[in-house]
Amino acid sequence: MLELRNVSFQVSEESKEKEILNDVSFKLEDNKFIAITGPNGGGKSTLARIIAGIEKPSSGQILLDGEDITNLSITERANRGISYAFQQPVRFKGVTVLDLIRLAAGKKITVAGACEYLSEVGLCAKDYINREVNSSLSGGEIKRIEIATVIARGTKISVFDEPEAGIDLWSFQNLIQVFEKMHDRLHGSILIISHQERILRTADEIVVIADGKITANGKKEEILPTLLEESSVAGCKYWQKEER
Repeated sequence: MLELRNVSFQVSEESKEKEILNDVSFKLEDNKFIAITGPNGGGKSTLARIIAGIEKPSSGQILLDGEDITNLSITERANRGISYAFQQPVRFKGVTVLDLIRLAAGKKITVAGACEYLSEVGLCAKDYINREVNSSLSGGEIKRIEIATVIARGTKISVFDEPEAGIDLWSFQNLIQVFEKMHDRLHGSILIISHQERILRTADEIVVIADGKITANGKKEEILPTLLEESSVAGCKYWQKEER
C-alpha cells in the first residue's frame, strides 16, 4: 500500500515561496486503480513526480508498505516496485525497443517475449522490435512503447502522468483496453493522472486536486456524478467527455 501523509510542496518564484501542494493525504490500496483529476495547474503532475521520487516534498511523508520512502531516490523507489510513465516519454538514440523492454524486465527475455509486451499495447511487434527509441517514433507510438515497458516491469505500483496526452483517438481507445487488462490481470496498483472521462470511469476511486489540495476523494460511483454535474454547470474544462 502507498500512503501520502500531509504532503506539501513549494517552489521559489521571484524570491517568494509558491505553494504547489498543500497538506495532501490519501492511500492507494493494493490492487486498486486510482485516477487523479482536477484543473490544470492544480498540482496533479507534481504529485505524480513526488510519488516517483523525481521531486521531494517540502514536508510530509510517503510510505510504501509501511516503510518511509520520502527521502529515497527515483532509483531506490523503482527497486522497491514503483514504475513511472512520463507525460512526455523520454527518447533514447541508439537504444532499440528490444533493448528497452529487456532493461525494464530486468532480465534477458527472448525476442518473442518482448514482442508479447508490444502486442499487449497494440503494436505490430515485427515493425517495432528493432527500431530505435528516437524521434522517428510518433507520440502515440512512444507512449505505447513506454507502457509496454511498465507492463514488462510488473511492479506493485504503476504511475501514469496523462497517458492520453499527444495521442490520437485510435491509440487512446487501445490504451483504455490496456489499462483495463492491467487492472484485471496484474497484481499491482495503478495511479493515473488524467482529464479523460473514460479513464475516470475505469478507475476504482477518484481523487480530485485543485489549487494544491484534495477537494474530493472516494469511489468513482460517489465522485464522478458530482464531477460531471459541477463541470456541466460551471463550464469547467478540466475533464474531457468520452468520444462517442
